[in-house]
Amino acid sequence: MFEAIIALCASLEDGPCRDHLLPGYESDTLAACEAALDDRMPDLTVFAGLEARGSPRCEVVGSALEVVEVGPGVFVHVGAIAEPNRSNRGDTSNLGFVIGESSVAVIDTGTARWMGEALWRAIRAETSKPISHVIITHMHPDHSLGASPFVEAGSESVGHANLSRALSDRQANYLESLGLLVGPEIMLGTRAVAVDWPIEKTAEIDLGGRVLHLRAWPMAHTGTDLTVLDETTGTFFAGDLIFDLHTPALDGRLRGWRAVLAELGSEAFGQVVPGHGGPVVEWPDGLVPMDRYLSVLEADTRAAIDAGQRLGEAVEEIAAGESQHWALFEAYNPRNATVAFTELEWD
Repeated sequence: MFEAIIALCASLEDGPCRDHLLPGYESDTLAACEAALDDRMPDLTVFAGLEARGSPRCEVVGSALEVVEVGPGVFVHVGAIAEPNRSNRGDTSNLGFVIGESSVAVIDTGTARWMGEALWRAIRAETSKPISHVIITHMHPDHSLGASPFVEAGSESVGHANLSRALSDRQANYLESLGLLVGPEIMLGTRAVAVDWPIEKTAEIDLGGRVLHLRAWPMAHTGTDLTVLDETTGTFFAGDLIFDLHTPALDGRLRGWRAVLAELGSEAFGQVVPGHGGPVVEWPDGLVPMDRYLSVLEADTRAAIDAGQRLGEAVEEIAAGESQHWALFEAYNPRNATVAFTELEWD
């Protein structure tokens, strides 16, 4: 298989540069790929701010993300349980796709454009059906910033009604911090996409003989949480409403998150794809660690407030007993304690 790519640089003089996938030109032969380029030149205006080193060209298909099929036509890529760094290139969250009879839906796209490109290749290794929708479960960059290749190829972007504003407000900070963590060459070409279909409450996507049920939630993990249920297999893509092994990250409202989890606990899902860990967790057993952690976080925070502790000293003690159960605890628990304390001190 062959694909179309173009070398793009932040500066032609001193870089950095990276080959970017031009989606939609995949062909069995080099000649067919080149003929497709001749027939339909790509729109390079989507790469505003970058400079092309040469013209689009066809090469052998590049590296794809590894995926596991967790149910018929349901695939998951498992990201590293780690902070984004140069070694993992920001590959730190779970991504997925569902194949219907007519088209494909992508669920989350990773930290950077390169991940969206590699996910595109993984899908193309499984099917040639059009990728009709790219669904973003929430605003965090490890789930949202790889979407541009899909949108450029004609996929409709879907997200919570609050997602476009949240990404607009945070994009610059996300890109700056990730450039420092993983490297500017790895982040090259990365941008947030606008949401074509904002979900206020619920919606359905028909992929042809396969229906996905989407639901937008009140503020919980974030203020932009959206979940996806594949009706055919009962697979529930929870985004970061559910964490496995990785310490949960609170960027919304603690009481809201607990209320959402209480509602989800009554659902009879076949399996749940968490935002981190997995690739799937059994249900409702997979809820138990999350429920316990958030319960302890709330109880310890309330106890610290009642005892008159100041925030600075309280964050060192809140939920400390949970440290043995979670990876990256020191990176995330102090932030969670800060958000919880700020929320509950005025309760």
